[in-house]
Amino acid sequence: MTIITKNTDQDSAGAGTVVSDEVDHFASLAAEWWDPNGDFKSLHQVNPLRMTYIRDQICRHYGRETEDFESLSNLSILDVGCGGGLICEPLARLGADVTGIDAVDEGIEVAKSHAHMMSLNIKYQTLLPEELVAKGIMYDVLINMEVIEHVADIEAFMVACATLLKPGGLMLAATLNRTLKSLALAKIMAEYILRWVPMGTHDWQKFVRPSEFCYHIRNNGMDVLDITGMQLNLIGDGWDFSKDLDVNYLITAEKPK
Repeated sequence: MTIITKNTDQDSAGAGTVVSDEVDHFASLAAEWWDPNGDFKSLHQVNPLRMTYIRDQICRHYGRETEDFESLSNLSILDVGCGGGLICEPLARLGADVTGIDAVDEGIEVAKSHAHMMSLNIKYQTLLPEELVAKGIMYDVLINMEVIEHVADIEAFMVACATLLKPGGLMLAATLNRTLKSLALAKIMAEYILRWVPMGTHDWQKFVRPSEFCYHIRNNGMDVLDITGMQLNLIGDGWDFSKDLDVNYLITAEKPK
């Protein structure tokens, strides 16, 4: 959920970055990443569903068996805006070669420390995606979960994501739809009433409609393969897949060979 780029010159043309106070906001929360009852409690709750979606989409795309304990072996995966590593660690346990990047150094340090405690080999770097593009590295899978709604220049962000994918590679993303329903539930209710998310985490005006996300995907030479909603099950206190895209949704895209 962490932003992945940092703007040092807001007037620079085509900066493709976010304002520094977003970096500061997530830096102040970094120590909470692995506390299931802390400020990132909602991410811990939704993570099992996100990981099911990620694993199943990758396995379907690459012809793997989801029941295999190392179903993602020999696949290189980049998690853009990895935060404390909530997605990176399950991917590594499934056998993937995982790299996580983020602009927030405090979060990267937390991620490194936790991976070391779990004896997981994950490459974490405080790095911007455009800096990684400059290195000429490409990946089989790119993940950006709850990131796009934090960037200032979506097109610049998507250009970097598409460039970092190998031909035939898969991008998996999640974000929030810009609807009145999401304003009521994901912003007002979640941040200010129930305090599920730290106040100031989201700007509703930067939420991304599925049609907008699909436009940017196609504009960067990728094909949309799937869009699936996520909704909170208030009775079971968990998350379920849904046809309702009004608030949270997941999206899968392929970069053609």
